[in-house]
Amino acid sequence: MMSQTMKTELTQFMEGLHTEGLFKAERILEGPQGSRITVGSREVLNFCANNYLGLSDNAEVIESAARTMERWGYGLSSVRFICGTQRLHKDLEEAISRFLGMEDTILFSSCFDANGALFEPLLDEQDAILSDELNHASIIDGIRLCKAQRFRYRHSDMQHLREQLIGSRGCRRRMICTDGVFSMDGDIARLQEICDLAQQFDALIMVDDSHATGYIGQRGRGSAEHCKVEGKVDIITTTFGKALGGASGGCISARAEIVALLRQRSRPYLFSNTLAPAIVGGTLKVLKMLEEGNPYRERTVANARHFRERMTEEGFDLVNGDTAIVPVMLYDERLAVRMAEELLKEGIYVIGFSYPVVPKGRARIRVQLSAAHTPDDIDKAVAAFVTVRDRLR
Repeated sequence: MMSQTMKTELTQFMEGLHTEGLFKAERILEGPQGSRITVGSREVLNFCANNYLGLSDNAEVIESAARTMERWGYGLSSVRFICGTQRLHKDLEEAISRFLGMEDTILFSSCFDANGALFEPLLDEQDAILSDELNHASIIDGIRLCKAQRFRYRHSDMQHLREQLIGSRGCRRRMICTDGVFSMDGDIARLQEICDLAQQFDALIMVDDSHATGYIGQRGRGSAEHCKVEGKVDIITTTFGKALGGASGGCISARAEIVALLRQRSRPYLFSNTLAPAIVGGTLKVLKMLEEGNPYRERTVANARHFRERMTEEGFDLVNGDTAIVPVMLYDERLAVRMAEELLKEGIYVIGFSYPVVPKGRARIRVQLSAAHTPDDIDKAVAAFVTVRDRLR
């Protein structure tokens, strides 16, 4: 039972967040995800979802998910190796492997689970992990679960990565880990140089492509395609909860030997329920749509370019990049939160990000573009940013 002292400490902590203007209360959506959402009975333009291809409320995807659930059921009530594997799950693993150009794939309930499952079965105290300092929290948590030695290199600093590879030469096995697209800055990993270093120092490469799969690269195959290193990355983890329909679920795609080992040793795979049939059916539909042609990708990229150009013209400080993630830098944490609140009043839904999600002194509003946005939507967002900036000066 919680003590009175602990209750008091928690209350004081929350009051401190309120005082600093950093308290983040959940906002309740009154309808489906899309370029427009209903918040508190009011329709606003949504510029903070991971819905990069605009497929979260796509009628074809919803219909496919519903049909799949009608035929295959609501859930499996089981892990994969007992009675939780349907033909659907194998179909999705094969489809993802083809899409990403990998040998095999293993499914998880999320990419967070996939990253938590990856490292411990493959690496121990004789091995080393070399991780970009801005990697996603799920990679960091996954690394913590294994006993491998840890080497962190400065963000996208290839000279520092080289130094860490030299420093870890005595280890049996080494794995370089990086986001494909970094979730807070929106920049793309320097995979060509990483692959060159991995070959030189005989290291494995793991890429979390959650913010890339579906729209980065000429065919939407992700950062490896964009960087022209397909076939050189050993392990790709990604999610179905962003561009690929936005529901949930994730996977590890890798060399067949790696996937075979993970099926025997990966704890989240062995001890978590299998992916629900509706999610599998919806994701299969998304992949089929992308294989048949991906006009959504072109719209996403064009929308991001349009927003960047307009915001730059208006004098905003943006992090450079070529993805649908556009950080508007404000640096001051209270200002970021206040500006997001004022933008909501103007009909633009965004979130202010501050420490510990981003480094101290690097507060921002992360704007995310979607294929579902129109040029008029983007112009309204830019006008709202200008109005709120001038109001808060």
